[in-house]
Amino acid sequence: MTTSEPSPVLPLTPDELLTTTRSVRKRLDLDREVPLSLVKECLEIALQAPSGSNRQGWHWIVLTDADLRAQVGELYRRAVEDYLESPGSAGALFADDARRAPVQARVGSSVAYLGERMGQVPVLVIACLETGRLTDGNQGGAWGSLLPAAWSYMLAARARGLGTAWTTLHLRYEREVAELLGMPENVRQGVLIPTAYYTGESFRPAPRQPLSEVLHVDGW
Repeated sequence: MTTSEPSPVLPLTPDELLTTTRSVRKRLDLDREVPLSLVKECLEIALQAPSGSNRQGWHWIVLTDADLRAQVGELYRRAVEDYLESPGSAGALFADDARRAPVQARVGSSVAYLGERMGQVPVLVIACLETGRLTDGNQGGAWGSLLPAAWSYMLAARARGLGTAWTTLHLRYEREVAELLGMPENVRQGVLIPTAYYTGESFRPAPRQPLSEVLHVDGW
């Protein structure tokens, strides 16, 4: 029995990997097939992430079937439509801030673009957490056992020439997605990660607020 060789990894330093893993929307290649073996390779790395009490209660739903992707994509499109009309949308936030408004407008445009095309992305990965009823207390402890692994998946994908995006708008229709995919009642969805090869050469670090505006040492 032969095993496939690991996929080539881009020559990125740790800092380059961390600062150029972007939410890719408009640059996702919707026509190029992504091998399932490559997705599994990235997930194997994701499974090395920490989880509370080492429970490892995560589950990963990988959608490659065109019909399933289209159905999830339609639910996502409806959620994006509502989101873009809300005052909390990316384009509406900081609209009066001359420094941040142009970036926010571009983010809003890219969200709208992906909203219309989510169902066409070659692979959709839904990171899930096996849990009981989520209480008001210690939500961080629960989701902290899943989200680092999801981010590790995105980093591993970036290192292998794949683009991803962190999306949660589909959770507006979490129950409908769960029914579509036959998920147990004790499994909750944390993030939907579209995965595809990307167009263009690479990515640059994104503009961010200065550290001095958000850093608090020894208190607020």
